[in-house]
Amino acid sequence: MSKGLLLVVSAPSAGGKGTILKELLRTEDSLRMSVSATTRQPRPGEEHGKQYYFISREEFQTQAAQGMMLEYAEYVGNCYGTPRGPVDQWREEGLDVVLEIEVQGGAQVKKLAPDCVTVFITPPSMAVLEQRLRDRGTEDEAAIQNRLETALVELGHAQEYDYIVVNDRLEDAVEDMRAILRSEKRKYERNADFIRKVITHAETIR
Repeated sequence: MSKGLLLVVSAPSAGGKGTILKELLRTEDSLRMSVSATTRQPRPGEEHGKQYYFISREEFQTQAAQGMMLEYAEYVGNCYGTPRGPVDQWREEGLDVVLEIEVQGGAQVKKLAPDCVTVFITPPSMAVLEQRLRDRGTEDEAAIQNRLETALVELGHAQEYDYIVVNDRLEDAVEDMRAILRSEKRKYERNADFIRKVITHAETIR
C-alpha cells in the first residue's frame, strides 16, 4: 500500500481555503482533513472537534512541549497546531491528509515531512480580500486592518510553496486543487515500487 499524500494548504484569512477544501473533500473519497487545535474562541456555529479542537493556551503549550503537535504557530494573538497522531495513522493507511495551516506552520511541516505537497491559495487582489473580511462581519476595524497587514506578509511567503491557486472563481480553484492531487499521485517517486513490480513480473515470464 502506498503512503498517503500530505497536502499543506495555506492562505490569508478570508482567502477562501476553507470553502475550497470543503468542496474538495466532498468529492475526493481518499482525502481526510486534519482537525487543528487552537487557543482562539469559537465563532458562531463552530463546534469543538469539528472545525477545531478549542483548548486553553496552557493545554496547548503542554501538548507542544510533549511533541504531540506536528506543527504549531501563533497567528494574530492565538496559537494553532496540528495533532500528530491522526495524520500519521491516516497516511500509513494510504489516505491523503490535508493540513489547513498558516505559513509559519507550513514551513515547520516542510522540514519534518519533506515529501509534503504545499499549496498557497491567494485572492485575486487585496481589495477582494478586504471585502471578504468585511462581509464576514465577525471582527472590528482594528482586527480587519491587522489581518490585512498579516496577509501582505503571508503573500511574501507564497514563493516557498509548490503550487499557487488563485481563488477568484470557486469552481476553477477547486478544479486546480484536483489537478494538483492527480499530478502528485502520478509522479515517479510515488510510483517507483509499482514500476519495479511490473519489471520484476516481466522478467519472470520471459
